[in-house]
Amino acid sequence: MNDATPYTLLLADDHPMMRRALRQLIELESDLVVVAEANNGLEACALVERLQPDLVVLDNNMPELNGVEALKRLRDQGYTGRILLFTVSDAEQDVRDAMRFGANGYLLKDMEPELLIDRLREVLAGGLVVSPSLTTVLAQALRASHGASSMDLTERERQVLKMIAGGLSNKMIGSRLGITEGTVKVHVKNLLHKLGLRSRVEAAVWALANLR
Repeated sequence: MNDATPYTLLLADDHPMMRRALRQLIELESDLVVVAEANNGLEACALVERLQPDLVVLDNNMPELNGVEALKRLRDQGYTGRILLFTVSDAEQDVRDAMRFGANGYLLKDMEPELLIDRLREVLAGGLVVSPSLTTVLAQALRASHGASSMDLTERERQVLKMIAGGLSNKMIGSRLGITEGTVKVHVKNLLHKLGLRSRVEAAVWALANLR
């Protein structure tokens, strides 16, 4: 990975000391580079539109636009890169909204620095990351809302769901399982319906907490 072009990151947090600490931590890694910093959500959206970084790291408690609002705006304006919420807020609604609007992860700031770097790489590799306590909370909320369990799924649907949680695309899943991309789409549609979930992201979070 060190020989490849570094991944580009944008940091958005209204606390300069936090941004500085994150930048210093990230700059120790040869495969990651911070290309810009933003003091609020509005500034972050403008910078992302111009720079198109590989990963945007958003605090949630920011002026102008908070992290979840900035996330929604970025997706609405067509940004397809990776977006991670990195915040102190463990409010269930914030987590659910972040997942619903297309976040690729939601981490709390009380985690160990070296683990953060690992999680950043997981997100950049296509995975979904959620702090363990939040994964449980979100999964419980999804389960309470829909009342479904993994027993409702066929073995093939369980396989597809595990691969969704691993960040694989439909094409990649089809290749792994030896089936067509169209067949994968049918399995995804069916498992979402059975579990009462609205998106692949919700499915990935559900899988992380319910499939072993």
